[in-house]
Amino acid sequence: MIKCKEFFGLLQEEEIRFYAGVPDSLLKSFCAYLTDHTSEKEHIIAANEGNAIALACGYHLATGKIGLVYMQNAGEGNAVNPLLSLADSEVYSIPLLMLIGWRGEPEKHDEPQHVKQGKVTLELLEAMKIPYEILPDSWEGAKSSLGKVVGYMAKHQTPYALVIRKGTFEEYKMQKLTEDKLTENIYSLSREEALKQVVDALSSDDLIVSTTGMLSRELFEYREALQQGHERDFLTVGSMGHSSSIALGLALEKPERNIYCFDGDGAALMHLGAQAIIGKLSPQNFRHLIFNNGAHDSVGGQPTAAFNCDFPAIAKACGYKQAWRADTKEELEEKLRLLQESSGPGLLEIRLKGGNRKDLGRPTTTPIENKRSFMRFLSV
Repeated sequence: MIKCKEFFGLLQEEEIRFYAGVPDSLLKSFCAYLTDHTSEKEHIIAANEGNAIALACGYHLATGKIGLVYMQNAGEGNAVNPLLSLADSEVYSIPLLMLIGWRGEPEKHDEPQHVKQGKVTLELLEAMKIPYEILPDSWEGAKSSLGKVVGYMAKHQTPYALVIRKGTFEEYKMQKLTEDKLTENIYSLSREEALKQVVDALSSDDLIVSTTGMLSRELFEYREALQQGHERDFLTVGSMGHSSSIALGLALEKPERNIYCFDGDGAALMHLGAQAIIGKLSPQNFRHLIFNNGAHDSVGGQPTAAFNCDFPAIAKACGYKQAWRADTKEELEEKLRLLQESSGPGLLEIRLKGGNRKDLGRPTTTPIENKRSFMRFLSV
Protein backbone atom coordinates (compact mmCIF):
# COMPACT_ATOMS: atom_id res chain seq x y z
CA MET A 1 0.00 0.00 0.00
CA ILE A 2 1.00 3.62 -0.58
CA LYS A 3 0.86 6.19 2.20
CA CYS A 4 -1.30 9.13 1.13
CA LYS A 5 1.35 11.53 2.44
CA GLU A 6 4.00 9.92 0.24
CA PHE A 7 1.84 9.95 -2.90
CA PHE A 8 0.89 13.57 -2.27
CA GLY A 9 4.59 14.34 -1.95
CA LEU A 10 5.28 12.72 -5.32
CA LEU A 11 2.57 14.85 -6.93
CA GLN A 12 4.05 17.98 -5.37
CA GLU A 13 7.50 17.07 -6.72
CA GLU A 14 5.98 16.82 -10.19
CA GLU A 15 4.34 20.24 -9.67
CA ILE A 16 0.82 18.79 -9.72
CA ARG A 17 -0.84 21.10 -7.21
CA PHE A 18 -4.43 21.48 -8.35
CA TYR A 19 -7.00 18.79 -7.57
CA ALA A 20 -10.66 18.41 -8.52
CA GLY A 21 -13.06 15.52 -8.62
CA VAL A 22 -15.96 13.55 -7.22
CA PRO A 23 -15.12 11.34 -4.21
CA ASP A 24 -14.85 7.57 -4.55
CA SER A 25 -14.64 4.89 -1.88
CA LEU A 26 -11.34 3.55 -3.28
CA LEU A 27 -9.87 7.05 -3.18
CA LYS A 28 -11.46 8.27 0.07
CA SER A 29 -8.21 8.21 2.06
CA PHE A 30 -6.38 10.19 -0.62
CA CYS A 31 -9.29 12.64 -0.87
CA ALA A 32 -9.30 13.05 2.92
CA TYR A 33 -5.57 13.81 2.84
CA LEU A 34 -6.14 16.44 0.15
CA THR A 35 -8.83 18.08 2.27
CA ASP A 36 -6.45 18.27 5.23
CA HIS A 37 -3.42 19.55 3.32
CA THR A 38 -4.68 21.86 0.58
CA SER A 39 -6.68 25.06 0.39
CA GLU A 40 -10.25 25.27 -0.89
CA LYS A 41 -9.01 26.71 -4.20
CA GLU A 42 -6.38 24.00 -4.63
CA HIS A 43 -8.81 21.13 -4.00
CA ILE A 44 -12.33 21.45 -5.40
CA ILE A 45 -14.96 18.77 -4.83
CA ALA A 46 -16.87 19.15 -8.09
CA ALA A 47 -20.57 18.73 -8.84
CA ASN A 48 -19.77 16.00 -11.38
CA GLU A 49 -16.79 14.52 -13.17
CA GLY A 50 -17.22 16.59 -16.33
CA ASN A 51 -17.21 19.69 -14.13
CA ALA A 52 -13.88 18.52 -12.65
CA ILE A 53 -12.33 17.96 -16.10
CA ALA A 54 -13.33 21.48 -17.14
CA LEU A 55 -11.90 22.93 -13.93
CA ALA A 56 -8.55 21.25 -14.59
CA CYS A 57 -8.62 22.56 -18.16
CA GLY A 58 -9.24 26.11 -16.94
CA TYR A 59 -6.40 25.73 -14.45
CA HIS A 60 -4.05 24.64 -17.25
CA LEU A 61 -5.09 27.55 -19.48
CA ALA A 62 -4.30 29.98 -16.65
CA THR A 63 -1.02 28.43 -15.48
CA GLY A 64 0.32 26.06 -18.13
CA LYS A 65 0.47 23.39 -15.38
CA ILE A 66 -1.10 19.95 -15.09
CA GLY A 67 -4.12 19.44 -12.83
CA LEU A 68 -5.33 16.20 -11.29
CA VAL A 69 -8.92 14.94 -11.59
CA TYR A 70 -10.13 12.02 -9.44
CA MET A 71 -13.28 9.96 -9.90
CA GLN A 72 -14.88 6.57 -9.54
CA ASN A 73 -14.95 4.61 -12.81
CA ALA A 74 -18.73 5.12 -12.84
CA GLY A 75 -17.94 8.78 -13.46
CA GLU A 76 -16.16 8.13 -16.75
CA GLY A 77 -19.48 8.62 -18.51
CA ASN A 78 -19.86 12.15 -17.14
CA ALA A 79 -16.28 12.92 -18.19
CA VAL A 80 -16.48 11.66 -21.79
CA ASN A 81 -17.70 14.88 -23.41
CA PRO A 82 -15.09 17.31 -22.02
CA LEU A 83 -12.36 14.69 -22.42
CA LEU A 84 -13.11 14.22 -26.12
CA SER A 85 -14.32 17.68 -27.14
CA LEU A 86 -12.12 19.83 -24.90
CA ALA A 87 -8.96 18.17 -23.56
CA ASP A 88 -8.32 15.76 -26.44
CA SER A 89 -5.11 16.17 -28.45
CA GLU A 90 -7.15 16.73 -31.62
CA VAL A 91 -9.10 19.61 -30.06
CA TYR A 92 -7.37 21.84 -27.43
CA SER A 93 -4.71 19.29 -26.43
CA ILE A 94 -4.78 19.88 -22.67
CA PRO A 95 -2.79 17.60 -20.35
CA LEU A 96 -4.45 16.45 -17.13
CA LEU A 97 -3.91 13.49 -14.85
CA MET A 98 -6.89 11.32 -13.90
CA LEU A 99 -7.07 9.02 -10.89
CA ILE A 100 -9.87 6.51 -11.53
CA GLY A 101 -11.07 4.18 -8.79
CA TRP A 102 -11.60 0.74 -10.30
CA ARG A 103 -14.85 -0.43 -8.69
CA GLY A 104 -16.04 -3.79 -9.96
CA GLU A 105 -12.58 -4.89 -11.11
CA PRO A 106 -13.00 -8.30 -12.79
CA GLU A 107 -12.66 -11.29 -10.44
CA LYS A 108 -13.17 -9.07 -7.39
CA HIS A 109 -16.51 -9.09 -5.56
CA ASP A 110 -18.51 -5.87 -5.73
CA GLU A 111 -22.06 -4.55 -5.86
CA PRO A 112 -24.16 -5.25 -9.00
CA GLN A 113 -24.06 -1.68 -10.30
CA HIS A 114 -20.26 -1.73 -10.30
CA VAL A 115 -19.70 -5.04 -12.07
CA LYS A 116 -20.44 -3.76 -15.58
CA GLN A 117 -18.48 -0.56 -14.98
CA GLY A 118 -15.54 -2.63 -13.83
CA LYS A 119 -15.58 -4.78 -16.95
CA VAL A 120 -15.45 -1.83 -19.34
CA THR A 121 -13.28 0.64 -17.38
CA LEU A 122 -10.12 0.02 -19.41
CA GLU A 123 -12.04 -0.48 -22.66
CA LEU A 124 -13.63 2.96 -22.32
CA LEU A 125 -10.20 4.56 -21.93
CA GLU A 126 -8.96 2.64 -24.94
CA ALA A 127 -11.98 3.69 -27.00
CA MET A 128 -11.24 7.34 -26.14
CA LYS A 129 -7.55 6.74 -26.95
CA ILE A 130 -6.57 7.96 -23.50
CA PRO A 131 -3.30 6.36 -22.37
CA TYR A 132 -3.49 4.67 -18.96
CA GLU A 133 -1.78 2.35 -16.56
CA ILE A 134 -2.64 0.74 -13.25
CA LEU A 135 -0.93 2.55 -10.39
CA PRO A 136 1.50 0.23 -8.57
CA ASP A 137 0.75 -0.15 -4.86
CA SER A 138 4.29 0.61 -3.68
CA TRP A 139 6.05 3.96 -3.23
CA GLU A 140 8.87 2.96 -5.59
CA GLY A 141 6.44 1.76 -8.25
CA ALA A 142 4.24 4.84 -7.89
CA LYS A 143 7.24 7.18 -8.16
CA SER A 144 8.45 5.47 -11.34
CA SER A 145 4.96 5.40 -12.84
CA LEU A 146 4.17 9.01 -12.03
CA GLY A 147 7.47 10.26 -13.45
CA LYS A 148 6.82 8.43 -16.72
CA VAL A 149 3.21 9.65 -16.93
CA VAL A 150 4.07 13.30 -16.30
CA GLY A 151 6.81 13.12 -18.93
CA TYR A 152 4.34 11.67 -21.43
CA MET A 153 1.75 14.38 -20.73
CA ALA A 154 4.34 17.14 -21.05
CA LYS A 155 5.52 15.79 -24.39
CA HIS A 156 2.15 14.91 -25.95
CA GLN A 157 -0.11 17.47 -24.20
CA THR A 158 -2.84 14.93 -23.56
CA PRO A 159 -4.86 13.49 -20.65
CA TYR A 160 -3.49 10.37 -18.96
CA ALA A 161 -5.26 8.01 -16.54
CA LEU A 162 -3.94 6.15 -13.52
CA VAL A 163 -6.36 3.37 -12.60
CA ILE A 164 -6.54 2.69 -8.85
CA ARG A 165 -7.22 -0.78 -7.50
CA LYS A 166 -8.86 -1.45 -4.15
CA GLY A 167 -6.33 -1.28 -1.34
CA THR A 168 -3.79 0.85 -3.21
CA PHE A 169 -3.77 3.60 -0.55
CA GLU A 170 -3.27 3.14 3.18
CA GLU A 171 -6.18 4.30 5.30
CA TYR A 172 -6.19 7.96 6.27
CA LYS A 173 -8.88 9.68 8.34
CA MET A 174 -9.73 13.31 7.65
CA GLN A 175 -8.63 15.55 10.53
CA LYS A 176 -9.80 18.96 9.43
CA LEU A 177 -13.16 20.28 10.60
CA THR A 178 -14.20 22.03 7.41
CA GLU A 179 -16.79 24.80 7.44
CA ASP A 180 -19.28 22.28 6.02
CA LYS A 181 -18.58 19.83 8.85
CA LEU A 182 -18.98 22.54 11.46
CA THR A 183 -22.26 23.65 9.87
CA GLU A 184 -23.76 20.17 9.75
CA ASN A 185 -23.44 19.82 13.53
CA ILE A 186 -26.20 22.36 14.08
CA TYR A 187 -28.82 20.00 12.62
CA SER A 188 -30.52 17.48 14.89
CA LEU A 189 -31.99 14.89 12.54
CA SER A 190 -30.04 12.05 10.95
CA ARG A 191 -30.85 10.99 7.40
CA GLU A 192 -32.21 7.65 8.60
CA GLU A 193 -34.49 9.32 11.17
CA ALA A 194 -35.84 11.71 8.54
CA LEU A 195 -36.36 8.90 6.04
CA LYS A 196 -38.38 6.88 8.55
CA GLN A 197 -40.53 9.89 9.37
CA VAL A 198 -41.28 10.48 5.68
CA VAL A 199 -41.97 6.82 4.88
CA ASP A 200 -44.37 6.59 7.83
CA ALA A 201 -46.35 9.53 6.40
CA LEU A 202 -46.85 8.02 2.93
CA SER A 203 -49.83 5.98 1.76
CA SER A 204 -49.66 2.40 0.52
CA ASP A 205 -50.15 3.57 -3.09
CA ASP A 206 -47.35 6.16 -3.11
CA LEU A 207 -44.24 5.35 -5.13
CA ILE A 208 -40.64 6.18 -4.22
CA VAL A 209 -37.59 6.57 -6.43
CA SER A 210 -34.58 6.69 -4.09
CA THR A 211 -31.12 7.88 -4.96
CA THR A 212 -27.73 6.19 -5.05
CA GLY A 213 -25.94 5.21 -1.85
CA MET A 214 -26.90 5.18 1.81
CA LEU A 215 -30.43 6.50 1.32
CA SER A 216 -31.55 3.50 -0.74
CA ARG A 217 -29.84 1.13 1.69
CA GLU A 218 -31.64 2.75 4.62
CA LEU A 219 -34.97 2.61 2.79
CA PHE A 220 -34.51 -1.09 2.04
CA GLU A 221 -33.65 -1.88 5.66
CA TYR A 222 -36.60 0.12 7.00
CA ARG A 223 -39.01 -1.80 4.78
CA GLU A 224 -37.47 -5.02 6.14
CA ALA A 225 -37.87 -3.81 9.73
CA LEU A 226 -41.53 -3.00 9.03
CA GLN A 227 -41.94 -6.41 7.37
CA GLN A 228 -43.14 -4.69 4.22
CA GLY A 229 -42.37 -5.54 0.62
CA HIS A 230 -40.11 -3.43 -1.60
CA GLU A 231 -42.38 -3.21 -4.62
CA ARG A 232 -43.22 0.48 -4.03
CA ASP A 233 -39.58 1.56 -4.14
CA PHE A 234 -37.28 1.90 -7.13
CA LEU A 235 -33.77 1.81 -5.66
CA THR A 236 -31.44 3.73 -7.98
CA VAL A 237 -28.28 1.91 -6.91
CA GLY A 238 -26.23 3.42 -9.78
CA SER A 239 -26.57 6.38 -12.18
CA MET A 240 -25.96 9.00 -9.50
CA GLY A 241 -27.91 12.22 -9.97
CA HIS A 242 -30.61 10.78 -12.22
CA SER A 243 -33.25 9.70 -9.69
CA SER A 244 -35.30 12.87 -10.18
CA SER A 245 -35.43 12.28 -13.94
CA ILE A 246 -36.50 8.67 -13.44
CA ALA A 247 -39.21 9.92 -11.08
CA LEU A 248 -40.27 12.54 -13.64
CA GLY A 249 -40.69 9.87 -16.32
CA LEU A 250 -42.91 7.91 -13.92
CA ALA A 251 -44.92 10.96 -12.88
CA LEU A 252 -45.73 11.91 -16.47
CA GLU A 253 -46.98 8.41 -17.34
CA LYS A 254 -48.76 7.67 -14.06
CA PRO A 255 -50.55 10.95 -13.21
CA GLU A 256 -52.95 9.14 -10.85
CA ARG A 257 -50.09 8.03 -8.55
CA ASN A 258 -48.04 10.18 -6.17
CA ILE A 259 -44.36 9.95 -7.09
CA TYR A 260 -41.77 10.80 -4.45
CA CYS A 261 -38.13 11.29 -5.36
CA PHE A 262 -35.83 10.71 -2.37
CA ASP A 263 -32.71 12.59 -3.47
CA GLY A 264 -29.33 13.27 -1.88
CA ASP A 265 -27.51 16.59 -1.84
CA GLY A 266 -24.51 15.35 -3.84
CA ALA A 267 -26.78 13.61 -6.32
CA ALA A 268 -29.04 16.65 -6.75
CA LEU A 269 -26.03 18.88 -7.39
CA MET A 270 -24.56 16.44 -9.90
CA HIS A 271 -27.35 17.02 -12.44
CA LEU A 272 -29.08 20.11 -11.11
CA GLY A 273 -30.42 20.99 -14.56
CA ALA A 274 -33.01 18.23 -14.22
CA GLN A 275 -34.99 20.57 -11.96
CA ALA A 276 -35.55 22.97 -14.85
CA ILE A 277 -37.14 20.17 -16.88
CA ILE A 278 -39.29 19.10 -13.93
CA GLY A 279 -40.47 22.68 -13.47
CA LYS A 280 -41.21 23.12 -17.17
CA LEU A 281 -43.27 19.92 -17.47
CA SER A 282 -44.81 20.54 -14.05
CA PRO A 283 -46.43 17.21 -13.11
CA GLN A 284 -48.87 17.75 -10.25
CA ASN A 285 -48.06 14.36 -8.70
CA PHE A 286 -44.28 14.93 -8.41
CA ARG A 287 -42.78 15.47 -4.95
CA HIS A 288 -39.05 15.97 -4.57
CA LEU A 289 -37.31 15.49 -1.21
CA ILE A 290 -33.61 16.35 -0.88
CA PHE A 291 -31.98 14.75 2.16
CA ASN A 292 -29.12 17.21 2.65
CA ASN A 293 -26.34 16.33 5.10
CA GLY A 294 -23.69 18.30 3.20
CA ALA A 295 -21.59 15.23 2.43
CA HIS A 296 -20.86 12.42 0.00
CA ASP A 297 -21.66 10.01 2.81
CA SER A 298 -21.27 6.75 0.86
CA VAL A 299 -17.68 7.42 -0.18
CA GLY A 300 -15.99 8.82 2.90
CA GLY A 301 -18.02 11.84 3.99
CA GLN A 302 -16.25 14.40 1.81
CA PRO A 303 -18.20 17.70 1.89
CA THR A 304 -20.49 18.83 -0.92
CA ALA A 305 -21.37 22.44 -1.69
CA ALA A 306 -24.99 21.81 -0.71
CA PHE A 307 -25.07 23.84 2.51
CA ASN A 308 -24.18 26.86 0.35
CA CYS A 309 -27.24 26.25 -1.83
CA ASP A 310 -30.80 27.38 -1.35
CA PHE A 311 -32.54 24.36 -2.89
CA PRO A 312 -36.08 25.72 -2.36
CA ALA A 313 -35.18 28.98 -4.13
CA ILE A 314 -33.60 27.04 -7.01
CA ALA A 315 -36.72 24.87 -7.31
CA LYS A 316 -39.04 27.87 -7.35
CA ALA A 317 -36.85 29.58 -9.98
CA CYS A 318 -37.09 26.40 -12.09
CA GLY A 319 -40.89 26.37 -11.99
CA TYR A 320 -41.75 24.15 -9.02
CA LYS A 321 -45.11 25.23 -7.60
CA GLN A 322 -44.06 24.98 -3.97
CA ALA A 323 -40.75 24.55 -2.10
CA TRP A 324 -39.81 24.41 1.59
CA ARG A 325 -36.96 23.59 3.94
CA ALA A 326 -37.10 21.68 7.23
CA ASP A 327 -34.37 21.50 9.89
CA THR A 328 -36.12 19.68 12.74
CA LYS A 329 -38.53 16.80 13.29
CA GLU A 330 -41.36 19.25 13.98
CA GLU A 331 -40.63 21.30 10.85
CA LEU A 332 -40.41 18.12 8.78
CA GLU A 333 -43.85 17.02 9.97
CA GLU A 334 -45.35 20.41 9.11
CA LYS A 335 -43.62 20.90 5.73
CA LEU A 336 -44.23 17.31 4.65
CA ARG A 337 -47.95 17.80 5.29
CA LEU A 338 -47.89 20.97 3.15
CA LEU A 339 -46.00 19.11 0.42
CA GLN A 340 -48.59 16.34 0.38
CA GLU A 341 -51.56 18.71 0.40
CA SER A 342 -50.23 20.98 -2.37
CA SER A 343 -50.27 20.48 -6.11
CA GLY A 344 -46.85 19.60 -7.49
CA PRO A 345 -44.21 19.70 -8.49
CA GLY A 346 -43.09 20.48 -4.97
CA LEU A 347 -39.75 20.27 -3.22
CA LEU A 348 -38.75 19.81 0.40
CA GLU A 349 -35.12 20.14 1.45
CA ILE A 350 -34.36 18.41 4.76
CA ARG A 351 -31.15 19.60 6.44
CA LEU A 352 -29.46 16.84 8.42
CA LYS A 353 -26.45 15.97 10.52
CA GLY A 354 -23.83 13.74 8.92
CA GLY A 355 -22.95 10.11 9.45
CA ASN A 356 -24.68 6.77 9.16
CA ARG A 357 -25.18 3.55 11.04
CA LYS A 358 -22.03 1.41 10.86
CA ASP A 359 -23.95 -1.87 10.59
CA LEU A 360 -26.10 -0.66 7.69
CA GLY A 361 -26.64 -3.50 5.23
CA ARG A 362 -27.23 -3.57 1.49
CA PRO A 363 -30.29 -4.60 -0.54
CA THR A 364 -30.59 -8.37 -0.71
CA THR A 365 -32.56 -8.25 -3.97
CA THR A 366 -30.90 -7.73 -7.34
CA PRO A 367 -31.58 -4.62 -9.44
CA ILE A 368 -33.54 -6.71 -11.95
CA GLU A 369 -35.69 -8.21 -9.16
CA ASN A 370 -36.33 -4.69 -7.87
CA LYS A 371 -37.34 -3.49 -11.34
CA ARG A 372 -39.72 -6.40 -11.95
CA SER A 373 -41.54 -6.11 -8.62
CA PHE A 374 -41.81 -2.33 -9.03
CA MET A 375 -43.29 -2.68 -12.52
CA ARG A 376 -45.74 -5.33 -11.34
CA PHE A 377 -46.92 -3.00 -8.58
CA LEU A 378 -47.28 -0.16 -11.11
CA SER A 379 -49.46 -2.29 -13.38
CA VAL A 380 -52.05 -3.06 -10.69
